[in-house]
Amino acid sequence: MTMLRKTITIPDAMESWIKIRIKSGHYANDSEYMRDLIRRDQERHAAENQLRDIVQESLQSGISDSGPAEIKARVENRLKADGRL
Repeated sequence: MTMLRKTITIPDAMESWIKIRIKSGHYANDSEYMRDLIRRDQERHAAENQLRDIVQESLQSGISDSGPAEIKARVENRLKADGRL
């Protein structure tokens, strides 16, 4: 994997926060902290996209004649099949 160097400018308060996180042992250095923030942002973005897809799918499916228990059972079965439950 190719590593690129980036230069950023941050306020003193943010620099102090990064140093505190490093001193606490959560991160080895500034770069590790920034990479973790970017990974978390990527994961959040992917989760938001997945939620949008679920909402869109539900809107397109229309109104159900099923009762709450029936809907719950279908959702649980779907999640089990997808390995998410």
